[in-house]
Formats: sequence, C-alpha cells, structure tokens
Amino acid sequence: MPNRITSGRLDQGIAADQAVSIDLAALRRYRYERVQAQLRANDCAAALLINPINIRYATDSRNMTVWLLHNMGRYCVVPAEGPAVLFEYANRNCLSAIPRMPMVAEVRPATIHAFFDVAEHAAVVSLRWAAEIHDLVTRLAGPGRHRLAIDRADLVGAAALRATGFELVEGQRLLELARSVKSAEEIACMRASLAVADLGMQRMYEALRPGITETALWAELHHANIANGGEWIETRLLSSGPRTNPWFQEASDRRISAGELVSFDTDMVGPYGYCSDVSRTFVCGPDRPTDPQRALHALAIEQVRHNCELLRPGLTFRDFTERAWTIPPRYAEQNYGCVAHGVGMVDEWPAIGCDPRDPSLQDGDVVPGMVLCIESYLGEVGGTEGVKLEEQVLITATGHEVLSRFPLELQPAA
Repeated sequence: MPNRITSGRLDQGIAADQAVSIDLAALRRYRYERVQAQLRANDCAAALLINPINIRYATDSRNMTVWLLHNMGRYCVVPAEGPAVLFEYANRNCLSAIPRMPMVAEVRPATIHAFFDVAEHAAVVSLRWAAEIHDLVTRLAGPGRHRLAIDRADLVGAAALRATGFELVEGQRLLELARSVKSAEEIACMRASLAVADLGMQRMYEALRPGITETALWAELHHANIANGGEWIETRLLSSGPRTNPWFQEASDRRISAGELVSFDTDMVGPYGYCSDVSRTFVCGPDRPTDPQRALHALAIEQVRHNCELLRPGLTFRDFTERAWTIPPRYAEQNYGCVAHGVGMVDEWPAIGCDPRDPSLQDGDVVPGMVLCIESYLGEVGGTEGVKLEEQVLITATGHEVLSRFPLELQPAA
C-alpha cells in the first residue's frame, strides 16, 4: 500500500476519488430480498425486527438509532412475501413526517411494553403488543401456527408472543446471514464511509501534538464523521503511551506526550449507515519512533498483510485460522482474539478465531461479497506499549481488495 501521508497531509483528492453514485432503489431492494430469502429458507412466516440495525438493513429507515439500541421502542414486521409494516416511536401527529420507503407498506405507532415506559403494567401491555403482531402476521400469511423470527426480545415480550401461538425462531442468525454478502451498491456505500474515515484520521494525525488529551484527539474523528454525513461511533477505543497495553482501553483525559504511541479503532458508522472499522497506530512527534516501536509496528504490519493475502473465495474459516500468521509466543496471551470478523452496517458475522483447537471455532466459507476486517494487536504482558492495526477487505470473485486506504506505516505526527 502506498504511503499517502506527505508533509503531514493526505494526498489531495482522497475523498473525491472515493465519490460514488449510489442507486438507493437497488440497494434497498437487494437487502429486503436477502431478508425475505432467509425467512423462506427457514420456513418463517415473518420476522419481527427490534434491533435498529436490522430495521435499517431491511427498510433503510432510521430513527434515534443509538437510543433504540437500549430501548425497545421501535420495531418492524417483515413478512416472507410482500412489504413490511413499521411500528414507529412517535405519536400519530409525528408519523406523517417519517419518509416512506418502498419496502414499507404501512407505518403505525408502536405499542411499547418496556419497563421504562409502563413499569408494573408491562405484562398487560405486552399481551396487547403480541396480539397486534399476531393479528398482523395472520392477515399477511393466513391463519395457522406460524414461525416468527425475532432478533431481540425481553422475557415478558417473548412469553406474550408464544402465548398467541407463535413458534419463535432465532432471528438474529437469519439477519446476520442475510447481511454477510454485500451488493455492489453496499460496497459503494462502504467506500463513501471509508473516505470520511480517512478524513477523520487525517484530522487526528494533524491534531496530534504533545499535550493534547486522548478525548480531544478522538473528537476529531467524530467531527469529520458528523460533518460529512456520518451517523455515530460505536466505541471510544483510543489510547496512548502505557495505556496502549493492554488493548480495549477507551479514550481518557490523559495528555499525550512526545514520542508516545497512539493506537485507535475507528468503529465509525458513517454515511449511508455503513461501518468503517479501521485501526491505526501513530507516534506523537516531534520525536522519531524508537527502534522497539518500529520493530513492534513492523510485526503488526506483517501480520495484517500476511492474513490479507490469504483471502480468496472458497477459503474456509478453519483453513484461514490454521494458515494465519503465527503470533510470537510473547504476544500470544494478549492477542486480539480473532484473526478477522465481518463488517457491514456494524461488525457482523463471522468472527474467525485464532486457535484451530477452539471447540467454538465457527464454520463457514469466505465468499465473494463478504467484507472482512483483518485484526492485529501486539503487546507483551507487562509491556510498555502496544500496536493496533486493522484493514477492511472486500472478497472479490478472484481474490480480495483492501478497501481501507489510510497508510499503515508508522510516522511521527508533527
């Protein structure tokens, strides 16, 4: 990969050369058909989608996504045949303001039975909620005992749905499988998101000076994302100096010193709702990287590039694990935990493990249209620093394409 940082800046045009024209009608049609194909293959009359990421995938409609990740206030019924019915978190006077999507035949106000909203009345309200779902599925699919795929439910809600006669099916599995293979339009959305992530990382690179706090540096990525049509960021994974080891420490008010490594993971949901999941490690100038820093970073690059080169259609997950770069023993205890994972609107199936002896190692094949994130974290137990790198890679008909373009090479930001 060519080094695009020159004189402290990315080459001009990194956003422009990622500019794309998105056929939203084709995008929506492909995704909705993928969901319905899974329902038919699993003999389900319909899916009840509560996870806002799945609702977005199926209908391309969104509302208060992050809030609804922990509040069950919006849901959607997708039948195996025909358009969906969306239950929106709003009163009737607000429903007219919701954009109508081609895959949504009707928008109704949601019946919310969560404890936050109805407290001790949850059991009663949940029966009313389940009855409305049952009546709708019966109208769409005809009478009978139906299999209903559901991606998320509380105990009260699940019991109420079963009481109406539904056989409940694990719906998140079906949606993960549907989402795992991307269309050309989805890849175009992902390129647009990654272009914004590049702009955000460039802002971070230029802002990195001794004395800046981790949170202030992290804010540069948020600014670029929101200013360029992005949506939200899933984590706060940025750490500096001794906080880079071990990994999974979130940004703090610590001030970064000259010569320290800064590692981060974008986890950025950008334009069109697609995720840019890229990790880089910078060094805070004006000091040049030390020899140990360069050596550690070079090993992480070696791991990422070796594992990227393995990717091709037909590669099994197990073969990938067995042929992956061998982690030196001194880094093994704190390795990232997977060699790769899927990505689309957020992190997705599969998660491909590091240890072929692991009895929970996932089964499956790498196929064209998958997008995988290739992971590396290297840091010794008790070590002073660690390096985090990650590339986002499309599986093509003949091999692979690295979609993430910000350089992997270690350079001082000064």
